[in-house]
Amino acid sequence: MNTNLTAPLYQLTVAGENAVMVYFEQKMAAGIAGLVQQAGPLIRDTLGSHLLELLPSYASVMVVFNPFSCDHFTVQHLLQQALNQLTTGEQQAGRRVELPVYYSEQSGPDLALIAKTKQLTIDEVIKLHQQQVYRVYAIGFAPGFAYLGEVAEQLAMPRLATPRAKVPRGAVAIADRQTAVYPAVSPGGWNLIGLCPTPMFQPEQQPAMPVAVGDEVQFVAISKQQFLALGGQL
Repeated sequence: MNTNLTAPLYQLTVAGENAVMVYFEQKMAAGIAGLVQQAGPLIRDTLGSHLLELLPSYASVMVVFNPFSCDHFTVQHLLQQALNQLTTGEQQAGRRVELPVYYSEQSGPDLALIAKTKQLTIDEVIKLHQQQVYRVYAIGFAPGFAYLGEVAEQLAMPRLATPRAKVPRGAVAIADRQTAVYPAVSPGGWNLIGLCPTPMFQPEQQPAMPVAVGDEVQFVAISKQQFLALGGQL
């Protein structure tokens, strides 16, 4: 545990034979996400060639290290050196990325359900989803799946009781106070409200994703014709 009172608190936990978890306060908040974002470069610089992989999430970072060059004791000591350099306060946001969305009952089969549940019109649901600027809190579930938050409270919806067997690539969805774009066809239990033609994961390109942890995302409504012209498929 970090004992430096001027720096944010964190906890280190063994997560496997060559992995350590760094836990911050377990909540979804911009300040916590900023610490996760700030920790990444510090850990990379301090561990150097010992580091194999860094996996950030909402309020934690998994550090995977080379077990042939160091051990848990050494890694935790290096992590303490790195993390004691963390500072509290407002963290600089990443890039602002706009993602186009074709919102409709055709492309978003749960739009009507959300509108009825929340006593809103479909147009109000679309407007509320667009007007928010979301932070990329984590990348997970599948390559290119960016967890974005937070959705306006009026739009918060629980996951579907029975997940769909097949969610289309580019599906824009809501679950609780989160929203996301499905990067590929997959099963899923989130509420679908539209389709985004922008590829969310292209491993042959660098960068492979249009967004990264710490970036800001805003959705912009487009017509069906614009969606198809941008390469979208229905």
